[in-house]
Amino acid sequence: MLHTQAITVSRKSSLEERKAALYQIYSQILERQPYGFERKILAKAEKDFLNDKIGVKRMLKLLGHSEVYLREFYENSSNLKFLELCFKHFMGRAPRDRQEMQIYSDILMRKGVQAVITAMIDSEEYRKHFGCFTVPHPTQEDCYSSPRAFLESNILNQELHGRRGWIVPTMVWHELNMRCEGGTCAVAQSNSQAASAPRAPGKSPDDLLKALRNMAPDDLEQIASALTARQRETLGNLLVQSSR
Repeated sequence: MLHTQAITVSRKSSLEERKAALYQIYSQILERQPYGFERKILAKAEKDFLNDKIGVKRMLKLLGHSEVYLREFYENSSNLKFLELCFKHFMGRAPRDRQEMQIYSDILMRKGVQAVITAMIDSEEYRKHFGCFTVPHPTQEDCYSSPRAFLESNILNQELHGRRGWIVPTMVWHELNMRCEGGTCAVAQSNSQAASAPRAPGKSPDDLLKALRNMAPDDLEQIASALTARQRETLGNLLVQSSR
C-alpha cells in the first residue's frame, strides 16, 4: 500500500518520532525493513540518526550508498532499471521521459552509482517536495506530460521491486506494446501466437538479457522502433519469462 503521508523529523523530534521516521525511510528506500545482518552494516548510520547527529538527507545518502541498497537494487538490475528504481525510492515517482533518463544515465556512466543518488537527493525538485527534514514518499505532480506518465508512476509506486523483472524499465515495456495493468505486464497475443513464437538462432535468452542490461535509453528506443510486431512479441515473451 502506498504511504503518502509526510513524515518530518527536526531537531525537536523525540526518539520515538525518529524511530518512526527511520522505519519509513527503510520502507521507502529498501521497500522492507533491513535483515539482521544488514542492520549491522547500517548500525552506525542508524545510531547517528536516532541520536540526532545526522538528518533525513544524510541518512538517505548513507543508505543509498551502502552495500545493502546497491546489492539489492544495483547488482541485480540493468542500468536503466536501476535508475527507474532510484526515481521511485528517492523522488517518489517514475522517470518522466527518455531525456530525464539520459541525464541520469550519463551521471551513472561518468561518475558512478553513488553520484546518481546524490544528484537526486541534492536536486531542486527534491528540495521542493521534501526539503531537508521530510522522508521521501510517492508524489503526484500538478500536471503530467501524458496519461501514460501518470500510469507509469502509479504502477511503479504500488508494485514490489522485481515483479516485472530487473532489466527493462516501465517506459520500454510500453515501447514493446506490452499490456501493463495492476502492476504486472503481459504480451497481447493469442495462444497460437504464443506457442509458435520463434527464438533467435545461435543466441540463448541469457545472451540477449545480458546485452539489454548495459544499454542506454537511446539504444533501447532504437531497438523498439526497429522491431516488427512479431519481433516485439517474441522479445516481450522473453522479458515476461525473465520477470518470473
